[in-house]
Amino acid sequence: MIEVTAKVVRGPVYLTGESVECYITFSNTPAPVHKRSQSNSDAFESLAWASAQIHCQCTTNSKVTYPDENLFTAEELSTANTDTSFAPCRGERGHVVLSTKPRILFCDLRLSAGESKSYLYSEMLPSEAPPSYRGQAVKYSYKITIGMQRVNSPIKLLRVPLRVLVVNGFQEASLCGDSEELAPSNPFLQIQQKETLFDLAMQAVQTLTSKRSPNFYNITKSQGKVVRFCLFKQAYKLGEDIVGTFDFSEATVPCVQFSVVLQSEEEIAPGCRSWSKQGSAVVSYTKYHEVCLSLKHSQLILPIPLHVTPGFTTDLVTLRWRLHFEFVTSNTHLIHELPARDLENGNIWGGPARLNIETMVWNLPIKIYPTTPLQISQGLQTQLKHRLAV
Repeated sequence: MIEVTAKVVRGPVYLTGESVECYITFSNTPAPVHKRSQSNSDAFESLAWASAQIHCQCTTNSKVTYPDENLFTAEELSTANTDTSFAPCRGERGHVVLSTKPRILFCDLRLSAGESKSYLYSEMLPSEAPPSYRGQAVKYSYKITIGMQRVNSPIKLLRVPLRVLVVNGFQEASLCGDSEELAPSNPFLQIQQKETLFDLAMQAVQTLTSKRSPNFYNITKSQGKVVRFCLFKQAYKLGEDIVGTFDFSEATVPCVQFSVVLQSEEEIAPGCRSWSKQGSAVVSYTKYHEVCLSLKHSQLILPIPLHVTPGFTTDLVTLRWRLHFEFVTSNTHLIHELPARDLENGNIWGGPARLNIETMVWNLPIKIYPTTPLQISQGLQTQLKHRLAV
């Protein structure tokens, strides 16, 4: 028996434009003593060939219609012969939207008992690739597919899942001014290494998310002012905290409580919708809630999970992010403080038993960008090794 082990070198998370490296090891695992044959030929195991390839599969539900239903890739058409054709998408639902060229690892491999051989598979992710995404109507999933075959036997496939991130807005950040913020300038450094696309992308993310420009919003309704909200910046990285402040000191309408929810909004492209009046799909994630009656000031601390997908746009779908606010206000006249004579008598202020309330909602768009792939890999603790017995 040959055991195949695949291990992604740096973890399963990558940015587009990066090189994916995966060690693939083939080992001849001896059978148990009571199952061994007396023939010497059983001491050797052989494989005719092995190949590796990266592909991205797009899966949709009934809410999405492809522009061309007859559009199939060579990989999808090759699945007609399910035994002898190396088709990474075999058994997968949906369409192949990206596929790298197959790389042959070896031909005619022979391993003696206990022997192992390792191969390094390396492939660069195209910069125009879509990100990994598991949405309500659309799903993009990446895999390294390793195909192998014994002589006169069906092909076996080992799939290694990947997560691919895209820096949306990278061109805007890299083209602003003379790119002084993206290119380090040190006149005392004589030898400068050429920066990779990964370095430039991470510098662009840092530039886009580090700018602090507080924005103030006056939340009002017909009866008067509810609160003044301050958000310190509009762009964030995965794993960051969204921080803001609420100022009720000048409010004329009492606010009983408020909540803030981080939401994603998935919008299908107009030409790919099954129904013309089809709306966006909204998904809620982290939530911050506080009872603020009688408070002058309050704060917002809302973490961004590492497993979500930053905003992006493809020909099929657009993903945006927003903060969804809900303010519960009251028109009931409230006395927040007791007179001094009541306090001297030991009386304690108590809240009203019943309030007339109204709820008002507000959505504030924000932008979310990727963080370093290594940070995401460590935070999610994903599986690194994948095995298959041939």
